[in-house]
Amino acid sequence: MKKHTETKRIVLKVGSNLISNVEKKFISLLAEQIAELKKEYCEIILVSSGAIVTGILEHNLNKKPSSIVEKQAYASIGQPLLMKHYIDEFKRYQVRVAQILLTRDDFDDRTRYLNIRNTLTYLLKIGVIPIINENDTIANEEIKLGDNDTLSAIVASKLDADMLIILTDVEGLYDKNPIKHPDAKIINEVKDIKKIETLCNWQDLGKTNFFCGTGGMKTKIEAAKIACMSGVEVVITNGLQKNVILDIYAGDKTVATRFCPMDREINSRKRWIAFGKKIKGRIIIDSGAVDAIKNKNKSLLSSGIKFVEGKFRSKDVISIVDEFGKEIARGISNFDFVFLQKIIGKKSFEIKKQFPDIKIEEVVHKDNLVIL
Repeated sequence: MKKHTETKRIVLKVGSNLISNVEKKFISLLAEQIAELKKEYCEIILVSSGAIVTGILEHNLNKKPSSIVEKQAYASIGQPLLMKHYIDEFKRYQVRVAQILLTRDDFDDRTRYLNIRNTLTYLLKIGVIPIINENDTIANEEIKLGDNDTLSAIVASKLDADMLIILTDVEGLYDKNPIKHPDAKIINEVKDIKKIETLCNWQDLGKTNFFCGTGGMKTKIEAAKIACMSGVEVVITNGLQKNVILDIYAGDKTVATRFCPMDREINSRKRWIAFGKKIKGRIIIDSGAVDAIKNKNKSLLSSGIKFVEGKFRSKDVISIVDEFGKEIARGISNFDFVFLQKIIGKKSFEIKKQFPDIKIEEVVHKDNLVIL
């Protein structure tokens, strides 16, 4: 393995299939590689699925839990058992670990988000491996992040990671469906993620047993998009390959898909707006507003809005899309959906005349707007 003299920050995401299929053996191999990386000036953050699966295995369940309360219950059973596996395996290498359980609400509130960031940064400073999982015991659809692929990308983005490695049970992204096409090949490098997203629709290639996690290849591409926009290199690969993490870090030849980081990086606050906060609504804008936002660094005004969707409040994040449904940007709305409905398409002087007490002209100010 190549020697590095600069500290590298790496986020590792482990899928449920790896935990369920080989359980403690995989965790042992993972701990061994992470311990080796720590010797190479690496700071490691581990995002681990598997709490629900571990709870199911503990109770020898022969059917997949269907209700939220069942999943929450098995998560509460499995989470401490999963952490015990990690603690025991890392202890063999004198490596300490810490448990972090998160929900969407923890990222929606900026103060809580900053507390998370500060805690994780300090744990890395004192040489502890943070092990992060979504808090499945209390999470419901309203506060879930969706899956740990998304969570790992958000963590990588917000912690200024150098690399995100998503470990799953497939080798990477194929150029076509390998189930139907035996000549399908792994795409080794993706330079423009926008051109590759169409391949995700058929690539839910995880194992078919009931232990499968919530994310297929589509969620992994979405995660890669979040991370790459924040300047993070992303690798998707099969976690069962021997010494795969060490080989990726060293730049050795590995069966995997690498996603190159985008040149344009987003500052920490705008990353929080774009990827940390939950989107509460959507507005459709005309071509003139698209041009003003994308090419002229302008704020979004009501005159360029055509439709408003969703019941959002002032200070909520909204998605901004063009007339063809393509997402252009995300930003913090200065108005709630009720007031915005009243001023759609109106110019600033018309709004001032009708609502003289309104002092703000911008629906979304450019400082609170992130171009996607």
